[in-house]
Amino acid sequence: MTAYILYWLIAANLIAFALMVIDKRRADKGLWRIREATLLDWARIGGALGTVAASRLVRHKTRKQPFADDMHFLFAMEVVLLTLWAFGLFDPVLSEAESKLGPFVSTALAYLRAAT
Repeated sequence: MTAYILYWLIAANLIAFALMVIDKRRADKGLWRIREATLLDWARIGGALGTVAASRLVRHKTRKQPFADDMHFLFAMEVVLLTLWAFGLFDPVLSEAESKLGPFVSTALAYLRAAT
């Protein structure tokens, strides 16, 4: 993985963690809350570990089962995808997508391939 991807994952997880902690503090004080969709969006774009860690640490969103299920699913998917990428198992998928999706996507996929 490139340093950029690592930096993004660190930033996304720190932001997701902070948002969960802020939302918990606001819930305790009865203040305006951060939307669940926003919290899940950060989990979807790489912050799943931060979301799960904050949930456990500050005991937030643990009883809201649909949210907790989504959060744990996203965490599992993030682990699986990063593992596949680390072992180079995305290369055939990237090659197939590159041949069918055109030059712009080819360039983006070439960058991803170079990143591994």
